[in-house]
Amino acid sequence: MASPGKDPLQASEIDLRQLERSLRKPRTMLSMFLSLVTTVLTFAALVPLFSVVFMLFYRGASKIKLSNFYELPPTAFEDGGGFGNALVGTLIMVAIAALISVPFGIMASIFLAELGSESKTASVVRFCAKVLSGFPSILAGVFAYGAVVLVTGGFSAYAGGVALSILMLPVVMLTAEEAIRMVPSRMKEASIGMGATQTQTMWYVTLPTALPGIITGVMLAVARAAGETAPLLFTALFSNYWSMSTWSPTSLELNEPTASMAVLIYNFSSSFVDNQREMAWSASLVLVLVVLVTNLIGKSLSSSGPKR
Repeated sequence: MASPGKDPLQASEIDLRQLERSLRKPRTMLSMFLSLVTTVLTFAALVPLFSVVFMLFYRGASKIKLSNFYELPPTAFEDGGGFGNALVGTLIMVAIAALISVPFGIMASIFLAELGSESKTASVVRFCAKVLSGFPSILAGVFAYGAVVLVTGGFSAYAGGVALSILMLPVVMLTAEEAIRMVPSRMKEASIGMGATQTQTMWYVTLPTALPGIITGVMLAVARAAGETAPLLFTALFSNYWSMSTWSPTSLELNEPTASMAVLIYNFSSSFVDNQREMAWSASLVLVLVVLVTNLIGKSLSSSGPKR
């Protein structure tokens, strides 16, 4: 806006040469230098990631066979084998953790975003969730060991699921809270204006609209839990056998030590047997691909979420 008593500048009065980009100007040279430094540091940060992925494909891809997905882990002097029971065990424990963390996480996020967002309780819960998101995973395993393993008298898939749920809960809670906050207020106001109660508005308007963001949080939490090793060493331990006697859900033996991909990799990576070390590389590649695909699905769902 022009100042009082002065006419606004006309286009003909602007010296366009002052707006041209010149390499002789210090500001331009500094901008180019910082852009170059940022680019170099970005590629330097990507080197460890791509080196790990390259090594996994180089060492693990050639050893992957279809039989790896349905055979049991090999013993020390046995050829072949697979990690089928570890893959099934990982899915079982992640499912148990999701059944615990997702309902509680969503209910807590509703309270934080809608019901008591400005209360002291919400501030305390939000702070605890942020602290818990950086919680060392081994401490979650120690807690589950004392709360479940010692109480039940043995290692089990239930104990592993409880340990993983502690790690999943803050991710689900904080992501779902942000997704619910992103729901436009005019949609909720329109629902209330039509006579809907707060519960009906939450159930039929807010949650369906925020569902992509909530699913994103669940997928990210699953990706984190699937690759954890330390909590499972204290809770589920490991097993060389299947978690079920037959291919029926009723035959699940969840009160027994359960195999997992992360613990199998941990055990076989330090083995003196070549076959077991190769199995660790193959299992690592499969686990990385599962986590990568899960993250990509979560990112794609987040892009389709509500926009302010």
